[in-house]
Amino acid sequence: MDRTIKIKAGTIEVIAELNTTRTAEAIWEALPITGYVNLWGDEIYFSIPVSLEAEDAQELVSLGDLGYWPPGTAFCLFFGPTPMSVGQEIRPASPVNVFGKIIGDTNVLRQVVQRAEITVDRETES
Repeated sequence: MDRTIKIKAGTIEVIAELNTTRTAEAIWEALPITGYVNLWGDEIYFSIPVSLEAEDAQELVSLGDLGYWPPGTAFCLFFGPTPMSVGQEIRPASPVNVFGKIIGDTNVLRQVVQRAEITVDRETES
């Protein structure tokens, strides 16, 4: 099943596709979700009302990955190095469950500001 989501933070909007993990399923079922942006290097994260255990959690992620951070029950968008990164690697604070990927250019996320309202919802075709 194709599960596409829309993530909107302030005036910035990106589209992402969810994978077939249990984490992705739980987040899909919880949509829509609204929160407030926290920035940590080139990572946006915010707490969500989903509590999950680690599921093939990864210490390194790829550009555009969506991650769920179990210790903070947080939804994470990775668009570059974090304070934990060495060089250009993308390293979360601790392992995350990768549950999807942003489609297209992640550089627009650099325009998102701390504490902006962020909303994640199912993408509906117009």
